[in-house]
Amino acid sequence: MHRARQPILIAVRGLDPVGIGRQVELLARGRAADGRNVHVAITSAGGSLAARLRDAGLPVHAIGRRPVPDVAAMVRLVGLVRRLGVGTLVSFGRRQASMAAVARLSAPGLRTVAHVAMPPRGGMLDRGLRRSDRVVATSDIVAEACRQRGVAAGRILTVPPGIQADEGTGASREAIAARLGLDPDCTWTLSVMPLVAQSRLEQLVWGIDQLGVVRKGMQHVLVGGGPQFRRLWRRARVQQLAERLFVMPHCDLLPDLLGQVSYVWQSGATACGGVILDAMARGVPAVAVASDPARQLVVSGETGWIVPPLPESEFPRRAFNLLEKPDEAARFGAAARARAIESFPVARMIAGFAAAIDELA
Repeated sequence: MHRARQPILIAVRGLDPVGIGRQVELLARGRAADGRNVHVAITSAGGSLAARLRDAGLPVHAIGRRPVPDVAAMVRLVGLVRRLGVGTLVSFGRRQASMAAVARLSAPGLRTVAHVAMPPRGGMLDRGLRRSDRVVATSDIVAEACRQRGVAAGRILTVPPGIQADEGTGASREAIAARLGLDPDCTWTLSVMPLVAQSRLEQLVWGIDQLGVVRKGMQHVLVGGGPQFRRLWRRARVQQLAERLFVMPHCDLLPDLLGQVSYVWQSGATACGGVILDAMARGVPAVAVASDPARQLVVSGETGWIVPPLPESEFPRRAFNLLEKPDEAARFGAAARARAIESFPVARMIAGFAAAIDELA
């Protein structure tokens, strides 16, 4: 079978359709629209991405049964590659890149493309990237980090993320509040990030606590899973934030919720900026602690604010400014939407992946 006609398999963990999840959704639908036979393998439980892809008519294979990808999912991935006769396996995320490297050894002729949105820091990811036929980096900074980890420069392609506004299902504010347990009369904010130490969750919680001192009637939604989930929830209860901070591992209403929040914020470095790019497409400003993904997306003082890690007071202060200056918030939101359209077109992202994939055919 000619490789160009063989199936393309995208491997990603169970996610919601923002950040990396949205990139996968847009890529899968875009390549399918180009006439390619696209399948998606979901390597862990959770998230609403799989259901959305199925609703779009894409074949989805739920190969992960646990909250994180495990050895059983890797074995199923290898079996799926062989059964479908996959020509190219595209991996999103650290664990999926490692799984793809194993699949490549087990399926002669398979070509692999690894998407990398954060600088690799050693271990199994480095080995997986070095074994990939192509590495798609989201920025020049990520591309340089891959080169420093031993990936040949000729196999790296820099493809910035792309976005297209998702207007959601049209659920009303009252319906969203009822589903999530929120108060429709409060001001809402949103964060989406993995609950790991690198996300600086303590700084986010501190910012929410401080903001509550000067601004009443606010509720904050934090969507994410990870080893810090229980610790974060305990701290919220100790600091009496339980009525203001709503933590959930997944949320199938994120596109609708984005249309109702005053701003999004990010306390640590998260792949593709977490929910920032999706918020930009909806005209929602962001407040983010300085990181490479945040700098790629946010123009500080124009589409939102990027603040230094210290002093910690800058994080809630900038958020408070957006609340107290609705004209500024509206101006930032409009600029964010314009930047999403001009600087992060989805067609460029799909074309970049198409180039990486088709070169291998």
